[in-house]
Amino acid sequence: MIEGRGQPSAGRGLLVEGAAAVATLAGGLRRGRYQADAAVMAGGPRSVAAWKGDVLAVGDGPAVAAIVAAAGLDARDFERLDARGGLVTPGLIDAHTHLVFAGTREAEWQMRLRGASYLEVLGAGGGILSTVAATRAASSGALTVGARARLHEMLSCGTTTAEVKSGYGLDVETELRLLEIIGRLGSEGPVELVPTFLGAHAVPAEFRGRPDATDAYVAAVIAEQLPRVAEQGIARFCDVFCEAGVFSAAQTAAVFEAALAMGLRLRVHADELAPSGGAELAARMGCFSADHLAEPSDEGVAALAAAATNHPVVATLLPATSWFMGKHHFAPARRFIDAGVPVALATDLNPGTSPTVSLPLVMSIACVEMGLSPAEALTAVTVNAAHSLGLGDRIGSIEPGKQADLVVWDVPSVDQLAYWLGSRPARTVVKRGRIVFDRATGVRS
Repeated sequence: MIEGRGQPSAGRGLLVEGAAAVATLAGGLRRGRYQADAAVMAGGPRSVAAWKGDVLAVGDGPAVAAIVAAAGLDARDFERLDARGGLVTPGLIDAHTHLVFAGTREAEWQMRLRGASYLEVLGAGGGILSTVAATRAASSGALTVGARARLHEMLSCGTTTAEVKSGYGLDVETELRLLEIIGRLGSEGPVELVPTFLGAHAVPAEFRGRPDATDAYVAAVIAEQLPRVAEQGIARFCDVFCEAGVFSAAQTAAVFEAALAMGLRLRVHADELAPSGGAELAARMGCFSADHLAEPSDEGVAALAAAATNHPVVATLLPATSWFMGKHHFAPARRFIDAGVPVALATDLNPGTSPTVSLPLVMSIACVEMGLSPAEALTAVTVNAAHSLGLGDRIGSIEPGKQADLVVWDVPSVDQLAYWLGSRPARTVVKRGRIVFDRATGVRS
């Protein structure tokens, strides 16, 4: 139960008590066999104390109480949250989403069920291009309302931070409008958003009649879109869909070189449908994350493994996408882990190939279809996801001095978190030391 009104009032602290276990994920980026180390504190009632939005202490109740007292703080200034024997973890981090869009694409989903390929749907004007048309036509108000509703659903599933891409505009005006919406929603909270510019998501319809369509559009992204995006100052990353039939590794590199010159960091859609050189490019250009990776080459895996020792590129895998597309072929998570590549998981939330907001569901699919253990999956949506966004020093683990983003789960152990397929076990969600969602009391920020 929650003592108080659901939000800190008298003081600036929160004390979570009575947890069966706390998975702290302390200790930094995980790779190799350490991917399975969730740094769990178990064996009795555990507590987490937060003060002014940051973690103050974590451990058994008396030890945490002693640290609170030693800091000269009055226990009465802490709102108390009874975990009631549940599991406490860091807030989940969704490191790859396409949150802001208009329209749905259930018709093409049924086309795929009848055997159409992704590129066949795209070539017929469906796929990304149909969402682009709907998004360009939608008002900013309508796009904001839809994205906000999806964010609330993400929060109720335990997500406290999400990367969000543009990419459904493919022209200067709409790309800037999407980034503006992402920036506004991030400021509004409570889910913290990391904006990414994805102008090179597909070649838009107005370029497709030209013999040099892809090269011409890449030139437009570099000369027209990127300077305006940099001037706007909202996007933190630049992404490109590096894929056979979309943008080549050379075209991706050209966009990335321009993005780096304008102060943007890099992440990449790589090797989703076939080896494209995307993984190798990610390692060579210092991307923070290479995403999808369902079809990496041997050279790509080796490049990511070599990069892991100096500038790790996080392999952000998207199992819900492979599952929803009915491919029955998933990214080789075990191969990446065995090679020492840090692995993250994300929803790939989008209307065409992964219409889900649930990281717990993604964790379940990763365990069943990719062979991850529950602890490896939890690492992939917390500390490793944080590092893929360049935020590993601030979020992704429960450690003194780091941001107090927490989830109290209605299960007692990490092993059960991914076990209940399709359930919603997040009981209470805390962002920066403030309760922002509680299923029992209806608290919802």
